[in-house]
Amino acid sequence: MAKRFLRRLLAAGMLALCLLPGRAEAVSTSATSAILMDVESGRVLYEQNADARMLIASTTKILTALVAIREGNPTDVVTVSHAAAYTEGSSMYLKEGEQLTLESLLYGLLMCSGNDAATAIAEHIGGSVDAFAAMMNATARQIGMTNSSFANPHGLDHERHYSTARDMARLACAAVADETLMRIASTRTATVGGRTMTNHNKLLQYMDGCIGLKTGYTRAAGRTLVSCAERNGQRLVAVTLQDGNDWADHQSLYEYGFAAYPAARPAVLGRVVDYGTVPGGLKERVPLVAADSFSWPLGQGETLETEIRLDGALSAPVLAGTKVGAAVFLVNGREAGQVDLLCGETVTPKAASALSVWKPREKGRPAG
Repeated sequence: MAKRFLRRLLAAGMLALCLLPGRAEAVSTSATSAILMDVESGRVLYEQNADARMLIASTTKILTALVAIREGNPTDVVTVSHAAAYTEGSSMYLKEGEQLTLESLLYGLLMCSGNDAATAIAEHIGGSVDAFAAMMNATARQIGMTNSSFANPHGLDHERHYSTARDMARLACAAVADETLMRIASTRTATVGGRTMTNHNKLLQYMDGCIGLKTGYTRAAGRTLVSCAERNGQRLVAVTLQDGNDWADHQSLYEYGFAAYPAARPAVLGRVVDYGTVPGGLKERVPLVAADSFSWPLGQGETLETEIRLDGALSAPVLAGTKVGAAVFLVNGREAGQVDLLCGETVTPKAASALSVWKPREKGRPAG
């Protein structure tokens, strides 16, 4: 999953260099740094100072949750330490010695931004905050966050704790693929472990289609926000760092992105993309189905074409599920991506079919 995402991200970046000059800037933000990215393709639809290293505050907790879910079990029972219970900053008000499930702590982490929950999770998963930070950095590198460093699980200011809008968008794209994380991050209110919590992400209330993710604030970082929205099956993520008008800016970014870059979907997993000719087969054609899905956000004046490239000429017999080539997708003549093509059904040779219906006469029975 991570490798496929990185390949698409690289392809999107290279293609954007060719398409970006003709793009009209129809939106702006109050942020020091901002970005809007299409989740499926990784294409950047808008950016503003997106590679500046910035403090990210509690949006850090998206990565904390991702590592915890990958490395732990939601039913794990966690005992709250003294250090966790007395972590400074925003809190879900844990008590020393209290026992909660890891999932309960994830609700406190993502909904009410509990720094105490972050420390408890880090100690449980990594053994210590420092060891967990090392796990965070390893995961960040795995998902392509090349300009980030994490020193803690909660996002309190630290000289070795920073990221960029671009890297945080990459993190958001990875997080969106995790069903458990998104289920929690999209919950508006919940009662967990005797605590009733309300999600700090007001965009869930302000905007139809918002499905997460995380807010953040420290005096030095200012207001930070990473969000995801879905419309007509297309998902976009937006990141604003040091933005005093983030709720409105995210809504404006989404209105712009969905209107200016609607997704084209030339391939859907398991559906027919084209047909191949099978010389000598009982059937003349075999459906070629997509081994994966592919979509691409198309801007004004951009066209997407599909080119079928077979590994070789088809000939009977062909077996259902066999890889026979790829569908290559070209945007304004430049490759944006490709998916493997599989035979959608088995096609037997005509001769083999004829033999299969012939039956020898029974022994001792007269012919005719």
